Amino acid sequence: MTVNRCPNPNCEYFNRTLPNNAKVCPMCGTLLGNVVVSTPTVDNQPAPVEQPAVVPASTSLPPAPIYTSPSSTRSTLRLIHTSGKEFTLLGEDGYIGRRNFTNKSTPEIDLTGIANEKVVSRSHARIYWDKAHNAYMLIDNQSRNGTYLNGNFLAPGTSYRLNHNDSLELGQEKLICFTVNLT
Repeated sequence: MTVNRCPNPNCEYFNRTLPNNAKVCPMCGTLLGNVVVSTPTVDNQPAPVEQPAVVPASTSLPPAPIYTSPSSTRSTLRLIHTSGKEFTLLGEDGYIGRRNFTNKSTPEIDLTGIANEKVVSRSHARIYWDKAHNAYMLIDNQSRNGTYLNGNFLAPGTSYRLNHNDSLELGQEKLICFTVNLT
C-alpha cells in the first residue's frame, strides 16, 4: 500500500506521512503522489488507463495554491489548563507568558499565578491568526524550557499550526499543559 507524503520541500509537512485518502497536502495544498488524473472518454473508445500524477524530482515545484474555507472567519482560541482554568486570546495576535513586574508588561495570555509558573518564560511563545492558512499558528520565542505540541518539541522561531484538541505543553516534564480549544 502506498503512503502519502507531501513532496513540497518548503512545506512544514514535507515527507511526513499523510492520510491515504488525502489528495492534497493539508498544510500547503500541493497535489500528492497518489492523485489520479482522469481524462474524458470518446464514444466507442476504451477509456485510457489512469496514471498517478507524478512530479519529477529534477523540476522545481510550482507555487502551491492556498485553500481557504468559504467562511474564513477567525475562530476563538482558548487554552484550557489541566486545572480547568481557561485562557482566551482576545485579538488576532498575542504572547503566552508571565507578567514582568520590572517593566510592567503583561502578555495577552498571562500565566502568572498558575502552579509551576516559573517554567514559563516572560515571553514564552507567540500565537497569531494566519489568514492565508485560515488557522492559528504558534511560534516558540526561544523560551528557556521549550514548547511542545502534541508531545513534539517545537523548534524556536518556526510556525506550527494549532488544531482543535491539540495538546500544548510549556516547559518540560508536563508541568504546564493545555488543551487547545477552537470555536
